Amino acid sequence: MLQKIGFSPVQILSSGFALIILTGSILLSLPLCSKNGSALPFIDSLFTATSATCVTGLTIYDIFSQFNFLGQFIIIVLIQIGGLGFMGIAMTFSFLLGSRIGIFQRSVLMESVGTSHIGGVVRLIRRMLLCTLFFEGTGAIIISIRFIPKLGVAQGIWYGIFHAISAFCNAGFDLMGRWQPLSSLTGFQEDWLLQITIMSLIIIGGIGFIVLSDVIEHRLRFREYGLHSKIMITFTAALILLGATAFFFIEQHHSLDQMSAGEKVLNAFFASVSPRTAGFNSVNYTDMTTAGRFITMLLMFIGAGPGSTGGGIKVTTFVTLLLAIYSSAKHYRDLSIFHRRLDDDAQRKAFSNIALYTLVVLACSLCLMLDNPGLTSESCLFESLSAMGTVGLTMGITPNLSSFSKLCLIILMYSGRLGSITVAMAIVRRKIIPKISYPKENITLG
Repeated sequence: MLQKIGFSPVQILSSGFALIILTGSILLSLPLCSKNGSALPFIDSLFTATSATCVTGLTIYDIFSQFNFLGQFIIIVLIQIGGLGFMGIAMTFSFLLGSRIGIFQRSVLMESVGTSHIGGVVRLIRRMLLCTLFFEGTGAIIISIRFIPKLGVAQGIWYGIFHAISAFCNAGFDLMGRWQPLSSLTGFQEDWLLQITIMSLIIIGGIGFIVLSDVIEHRLRFREYGLHSKIMITFTAALILLGATAFFFIEQHHSLDQMSAGEKVLNAFFASVSPRTAGFNSVNYTDMTTAGRFITMLLMFIGAGPGSTGGGIKVTTFVTLLLAIYSSAKHYRDLSIFHRRLDDDAQRKAFSNIALYTLVVLACSLCLMLDNPGLTSESCLFESLSAMGTVGLTMGITPNLSSFSKLCLIILMYSGRLGSITVAMAIVRRKIIPKISYPKENITLG
């Protein structure tokens, strides 16, 4: 229907996500989804639905304390749809019904999964669905084993399913409010099995389905991987290792002070993995040093991989920026890595993405500061980066924000999930290619 109206693939994706969010908002606002039997204010249900669909994890209410099983089920369905993309879910039904997938549908799928090749996109979607089923199922079994002795079989299995989906989709929603509201994983700092499982799901979900497809096709033959996969695997590992090392040495006498040496290493790695758009936390960020929170914001800004369940400017964009800086300093004309040269347009796209992303975050941070004079600039910037990066980490200010501030964060979460450039393309009309080219004149830069 949207195709006949004249919507572009980008506009279809944007409209689809908006429709899912609106539907989820209406459902979560109903009294039958709340434990206390009262209806939620619509702005609060809209915030929760947006956070779930955009796999962010920022919450106004503790999920366990506020929502009954139906409400929790709706939230996890929104997370699954948001993590795979609504087109991925739609293709599941197409595969089951044996429907033919046309060229236009394939072009929409290209936008949905972040690939630049229309050929093989259906195969990529199939692999995406199978990988999701396998990793979420495996994670659910392991986490269930951890919680069944504590909560019984039914509740233990539900906890396994909920947290496996939330972790793989990099959503950060949890049900740990059973023990302490809004505590996330701070009560499980010594739990190696739970933390390693959650971290593994976050990394696999955040590395991107393009990389997972490459690994399935070429196994462990790294040389045969595409350039995108090589960059993602190498720099994801580097960011995790550098982040964990920094957290360990900076926080060992602060937020990690009361832990054993092994637990400090475990929680330092968790603190490095989670800001890459996951949203779980095993330490309170209000207990962290300013330097620790700064590193967290930097990791939130970089984010995960294209075509993944995560947000941020994306690792490949960050690497392109580093290559551009290096090439400029060396006076090289090309951006090269792993014996391959990047497309000439890559640098312009990367800088455009970073510039727009930064401007939107700073604008929202300023709005939060003006609307909440009692908040520090650091907490406003932290919250804005968390929303735009679809991370979900917070310094504890989310429940106390006004409706205007919540609306600002809703816009950020929506833009962060789809991509700031994608949202801009959906709003702006189709470009008209000019028939003339103006004379060139140089300006001074730097």
